[in-house]
Amino acid sequence: METAYKGTGRIDIIRVSATSRTSAVAGAIAGVMREHQHVNVQAIGASAVNQAVKALALAKGYLAEDGFDIVCIPHFVDVDIDGKVRTAIKFVVEPR
Repeated sequence: METAYKGTGRIDIIRVSATSRTSAVAGAIAGVMREHQHVNVQAIGASAVNQAVKALALAKGYLAEDGFDIVCIPHFVDVDIDGKVRTAIKFVVEPR
């Protein structure tokens, strides 16, 4: 799991890998949602997307306990990694 930063401002992208712990990712999603009311979760590959979806389901439960109701909107995005363009799934997470 990785949170991206740009300059001095924070770009709230949580990058999920196939080996990311779902509970840790879910906690990060919940924390960013509580603070910013918006977060993007990005994953490349079937296993990483699986981990991201499980983390989003857990985060939805964590946030429901605090009165938040969230929705996740999936998008395909192209990502440049070491000069190669890869297709990722980006989940835009927002309050309902």
